[in-house]
Amino acid sequence: MPRLFTALEIPRDATLSLTLLRGGLPGARWVDVENYHLTLRFIGDVEGHVADEIVSALDRVNRPAFSLALSGIGAFGGKKPHSIWAGVTPSPDLFALQAEIERICQRLGLPKDQRKFTPHVTLARLKNANLDQVAQYLSTRGNFATLPFQVNRFVLMSSRDSVGGGPYVIEEVWPLERSSNAEPEDDTRFGAVAVPYGR
Repeated sequence: MPRLFTALEIPRDATLSLTLLRGGLPGARWVDVENYHLTLRFIGDVEGHVADEIVSALDRVNRPAFSLALSGIGAFGGKKPHSIWAGVTPSPDLFALQAEIERICQRLGLPKDQRKFTPHVTLARLKNANLDQVAQYLSTRGNFATLPFQVNRFVLMSSRDSVGGGPYVIEEVWPLERSSNAEPEDDTRFGAVAVPYGR
C-alpha cells in the first residue's frame, strides 16, 4: 500500500536553483530532481476508504494562493546529521494552509503530527556523515535563495518503499483561490500530471 502525504510542488525555475546545490558532500544520496517537494502533512499508509474520506474532506479547503521563495539550507540530525534541506522564507499563508490540513486530518481520526511543522525541501540523505564536511558544505552555500514563485495548488502524493524515497505520484490536485489579477496557472511548469485517486 502506498504512503500518502499532502505537499506543494516545486516549479522548474526553483528546481533548477536547487540542482546547483547537488554535489560537494561525500556520501550524500541526492534526491532525484523530479522528486523535490515540500511536505505539508504526512498521512502514511491508510486503507482505501480512509484515503477517500481524506480526499473528500480536502475538497473543502478554501485558502488563497500565495507567493513563496526557498531560502537557506540546513541539516536535520544535530551532531549526527541525516539529511540536507532547503528552507523557505516566512509565509503566514503557508502555515495557515498546513494548519487547516492538519485539523482536517485530526477530525478524520488521524493521530496528531507531533513534529513541529518545519517547511523544507529535502535535498539529500546522509549516512555516517562527517560532521566537519557537512558544516563546510552548509557554510559555503548559506546564501542560497530562489526568486519568489506562486503557489496556486496543493497535491496529494503517494510513494512506495524505495531507497531514498520516491518515486512520487500525484494522486489528487486542489487549486487555491487566485486573485483576479493573478497570472493563469501553467501546469507544465511542474512537469507532473495528476492521477485521480480512487475516482
